[in-house]
Formats: sequence, C-alpha cells, structure tokens
Amino acid sequence: MNRVRRNFRETLKHLPTGILILSFVIVFMASYSTSEGKEKSKMEHTGNRLQYEKSPYLLQHKDNPVDWYPWGKEAFEKAKRENKPIFLSIGYSTCHWCHVMERESFEDEEVAKLMNDTFVSIKVDREERPDIDQIYMTVSQMLTGSGGWPLTIIMTPDKKPFFAGTYFPKESRFGRIGMVELIPRVAEIWKIRHEDVVSQADKITEALTKATSQSSTGGTLDETTLKTAYSQLIQSYDAVNGGFGGAPKFPTPHNLLFLLRYWQRTGDASALQMVEHTLKKMRMGGIYDHIGFGFHRYSTDSVWFIPHFEKMLYDQALLSMVYTEAYLATGKDEYKKTAEEIFTYVMRDMTSPEGGFFSAEDADSEGEEGKFYLWSSAEIKAVLGEEDGAFILKLYNATDEGNFRDEATKTRTATNLLYLKKPLPEIAADLGVSESELEKRIEALRTKLFKVREKRVHPYKDDKILTDWNGLMISALARGAEAFGEPKYLAASERAAKFILSRLRNKKDGRLIHRYRDGEAAINAKADDYAFMTMALLDLYEATFNVTYLKTAIELNDDFIAHFWDARQGGFFFTPTYAEELLVRPKEIYDGAVPSANSVAMLNLLRLERITGRKELGEMASKIGDAFSGIVSKRPASFTQLMVGLDFGVGPSYEVVVVGNPDSKDTAEMLSQLRSRFLPNKVVLFKPSNQENPEISEIAEFTKPQSALGNKATAYVCLNYNCKLPTTDINKMLELLQATR
Repeated sequence: MNRVRRNFRETLKHLPTGILILSFVIVFMASYSTSEGKEKSKMEHTGNRLQYEKSPYLLQHKDNPVDWYPWGKEAFEKAKRENKPIFLSIGYSTCHWCHVMERESFEDEEVAKLMNDTFVSIKVDREERPDIDQIYMTVSQMLTGSGGWPLTIIMTPDKKPFFAGTYFPKESRFGRIGMVELIPRVAEIWKIRHEDVVSQADKITEALTKATSQSSTGGTLDETTLKTAYSQLIQSYDAVNGGFGGAPKFPTPHNLLFLLRYWQRTGDASALQMVEHTLKKMRMGGIYDHIGFGFHRYSTDSVWFIPHFEKMLYDQALLSMVYTEAYLATGKDEYKKTAEEIFTYVMRDMTSPEGGFFSAEDADSEGEEGKFYLWSSAEIKAVLGEEDGAFILKLYNATDEGNFRDEATKTRTATNLLYLKKPLPEIAADLGVSESELEKRIEALRTKLFKVREKRVHPYKDDKILTDWNGLMISALARGAEAFGEPKYLAASERAAKFILSRLRNKKDGRLIHRYRDGEAAINAKADDYAFMTMALLDLYEATFNVTYLKTAIELNDDFIAHFWDARQGGFFFTPTYAEELLVRPKEIYDGAVPSANSVAMLNLLRLERITGRKELGEMASKIGDAFSGIVSKRPASFTQLMVGLDFGVGPSYEVVVVGNPDSKDTAEMLSQLRSRFLPNKVVLFKPSNQENPEISEIAEFTKPQSALGNKATAYVCLNYNCKLPTTDINKMLELLQATR
C-alpha cells in the first residue's frame, strides 16, 4: 500500500491542480449555505430500493429516508441522466461506526433531503463486494493517509472519485466537518467548478491505474527473506503482553503460523516462545469470550483486555488453526482446549441449518457495545450464590465497582469484563488444587452463567454465507479433526463444503459464487473465494482421503488460473476476466485481517505441484513471489502468509504416500502418528491397497508403482524431490520426516 501511495502522489506532483486541493476547498469553504438544508423533509417514505436486496447490511438501511440504490446500472444511469455526483457509502453489518453514522445522519430527515437533492446515493456491503471496497479504500488511503468503515466516497457518474473520507457526524465538531455542511459545499463545487471536478477525477483515476498496475519485482524471495521477516517480527513483538505493536492490537494469526514454521525450520526457541506467550495472553484476556467462547475482533488496548466486541468468522477460523498447530508443536492441551472451544462456538452459534457458516456477530446489543458480554458483581452472585460468585469474581478479576470502562466516555460502568491475570496452572497452584479440579469447577459455573446470558438480547448476527470465509473455517475444522482425531469436526467441515459446492457453485460452468443468503446465491466469486476454497478442499482431502475433494480442488484451481492469472506480470488479479469493469483491476498481496489470495495461492500451487507432478504450478508459485518481490523484500513481516508459502517452497518439504488397506489397524496407526506431529511442510496421499486401479493414481501418476510391502501399511517419503526407501516401520517413517531437525 505504501508503494501504491508513493506512486500515486508522485503522479499528482505534476498535476496543475490536485484532488487534495479540491478536497480542502470542499471541507473548508464556509461561505456557502442554504436554507433548504435546514428544513426537515416532509417526504413520505415507504422504504428505498435496498428493501429488495439480500445483504443484511443493505437491509439495515432499507427504511432510511435516504433514497439509497444498490451498486448497479440503475444508479449510474440516473446519475448521468440528472448530472449528479454519486455518494458511495461502504460498510458492513457489524460495523459499530456504520451504525452510528446511520443513526446520526442516514435516519435523519434533514440529512436525507440534502443527500437526495444533491446525490445519487449508493450503499455497498464490503463483505459482498470486496472488489469495490478494495478499490475505493485504496483511494481513501492515498488521499487521506488512512481508511476505515464506514467508507465515504464522492465520485462522478462514471465511478471516478474526487473526495474520500470515513465517518462524518451530522453536525461539525472537533474539526470534523458534518454532513449538513459537507453536502452543500460539494453541491456548490459540483455546480460552479464542474469541469475542475471532472478533470481531477480523471487524473486521480489515471494515477490510481498507473500505480496499481506497476510491477514491484525486485529480486528473488528466498531463505534470507524468511530471516528478515523473523527479525522484523522480533522488533515489533510485545515481550510483556504478547502480540505485535501497541493499541489497538490485532491477533494477526498468520504471524504466528509463520513463526511456528520458522521454529520448525531453525530450532530457534525464541520463535516458539513468541507464539506461546501470545496465545496464552490472548486466551487470558478480555478479547476472549470466557463464557461463550470465541474471539472478539481486536483489543482496543495493548494488553488484550478491552476488545472491540464483534466476532468474525475468519478470526475464529484463523485463530483455531494457530491453536491447533501450537498443540501439535508442543503437545500442550491448553492449546487444544482453546481450539476446541472456538469450534464449539462456531458450531453452536455460527452454523446455518444447511451447514454453511454465518459471517459475523455484532459488537452492539440494545444499542450498547459489549452489553451482552458484561456482568455486574450482583448478577454473578445472584446466578452462582455467594461462595461460588465470590470465587468467579476473584478468578476473573471482577469487582463491585466494575472493571469495564466505556471507550467513548472513558467512565466506569459498574460492569465487568471477565479476564484472567494468570494462566490456569498457576491459579491452580495458588489455590492448592489440581488443574483438572479447577477446570471442572470453572466449567460447571461457566455453564450456569452461559445459560443465563443466553436469555439476554443477543448481538445482531450477519447470517450471509461467504465462500471465502467458509473456506477458511472448513480448513480449520478439517485440520482440527486430523490433529484431535475428532469426527464431529470433520463432519461439520464436510457438511459446509457440501453446502458451498452445491449452492455456491454454478452448475453450468463450475464457477464459484461469492455470497449466499435467504435462498439466493449471487455475486461473482473473487480471488479469495477460489484460493481459500482450494485450500479447504486440499485440507479435506488429507483429512478424509476422499479423492473427490482433490479433484474439485484441481478443477477450481485450474478455473482460477484461467480467469484470474496475470500472464504478463504474474500473480492473480482480485477479479475474474468475466466480472464487470471497475476503475482498476487490482492484485492484492498484503496479509491483513485475512490473508491475501496470492499468499494462500502460492502454497496451494506448491501443494498441487507435489501432488500432481505438474511443474507449471510450482513455476506459477514462484512467479507470485517474483511479481511482488520488490515490495515484499522491504517488509516481509507484512506478508507472513506469503512467508508460509515461501517456507514450503524453500524447503525442506515432503511428499508422503501411505499405501495400505483403509480398514486395517496398521494403516490407521500409521496415519494417526503422521497426523499427530507438527509437520506443516508436507503433502500426504493415501493409496488403498485393496483397489486395483485407485483414483489417486490417475491424479498422482507417481503412485502407480507403489505398493504395500508384505501387505502391511507402507510409507513412501520423499524429501525435496529425493525419495527414500519405503518403510513399514512407523518410527522409521517419523525419523525420515524429522531428518532435517
């Protein structure tokens, strides 16, 4: 993003007048006023066009007096016909400040009349249309140096932006212009400086196109890049509280996934210590829901105490992956327990009757952020009784005065957010009881509190089902099923995959669809949908050895290449060739709250190369690194999911083929031992010895001559394209897989 911003500003240097100047004129021009804007609109309102949409976010705005349009031809044709600028508002259903701006402005008759007179107004759900969000968020970051939601863009009828911002109150305050002042100023400039506005919008679009289309090649990514990423993570690591950076603090699970691999590669104990310390601190903090399980979005402070309370599906998926891998790496049950609790939350609260996973739960309930999760000391004692209540209050650091402070008012609320100051083993030692005794008591009391909390007004649930986020959760559950030997996680993973492939895949051409809700599948799939679902199917294959999953993964990956691959510079575009034309066709590599499609695709391609023997897939993986090497090499710690793929590519990495009777005990034991180790850089294939022409040999031809020696389960292990002698000895197999450490 910094590279794009620099390129953009470099282009603007040479413009006679810049869009920034125009923006300042809009914000600071105070001479224009209108009496019309001061009058309350008396228009009758029966709901706007958003009432016909499926997006929960758009439906939240269906009764606004603003004449909202969804993104589409109707809105743009109206804007052209009436020569009006477009007010584009982008957000999502669980966004706190989106709700605030709606209450203050979009539900207000005065603001609505100003908007309806001046603009054609469009609402976009960023989770439905991440392509639109990505483009205009880039514009906001370029022009203002920041971004966020709600995202506010004002643009010409041909989608070219000339003003960007985020949240605007109704009335101006503390230097932030309000809607009742901003809108008349925009109207005046659109009228008296129309040619300037159009010219600058053209130039900003031209600069955006040039900046986003430039290659960032700059050498080859290699093992040195991994070392640099590790060094940079050490520099930003919070040794006291865990995690990286200060407040607000985000979990960034892909940082931890990379660090686990770096520890596996080098044996550097500090890498593992960083992971463990962070996982423990997060699990103890208020960012974790100790009563109902699952993680909140991020911590508003640096100590993981007070969270932003919304819960996102992708956080649950990525964090459960990390806790699962930490369990495999260390054998510590506390990490397994946390992963299982996350799965419990998702399967209980975030799963549709059809099997797909819902998107998110809001931070607010009854108009207050976090209200659902907070407790007064009196409430806890009323539920648990005096003795048990006092125990829970002390355990979770709750007081009669309350430990929770409202972030907006900075005042205490006489309510408590439950959190731990010490890990449970230390607390058990302090109390002179065993850890199992302590856990049993806590669970009994937690269950009582949970049942009472369930009777409260729940936060709003965004029940749309997104292909990409479901892909992440399917992967997490499949990996958990392997690691923990738990069939119910595998059943949930397979059920969700079946839902996506039956309801969110076009039957005519096999293309993925991005969103499902209320019986409707719609919106072209983006790069994330393909990359994350391909990963999910590869993980499901290794958890089940059902070749259908592997075949479908190959089909999706081939379709991904056909319609998203940049044959000129390498890497995958975010949108397909058959999508509607937007201002630019971006490519994303930054690993933010969710890893980028290119980062995930690199590892997918490497895994598929090892499985199928198709060398062109490995070459594409390398080209992804080459395409972004210029920007990645400067700050590889910002691309840690890409570093996960690079770690596999650099090696050592393994191909393991187990040949055996799927119903025999020795086969089950060999697979169980293989799955119980932290061996992230491997692909595992299973060839059933009781079939004459098994399907796997059609996909992975190198397995054709492999057989079960002496009718026993046999492992064929290859390291960095160098195959070892087959073995029926499980210990020997594990020895071969640990040969580099």
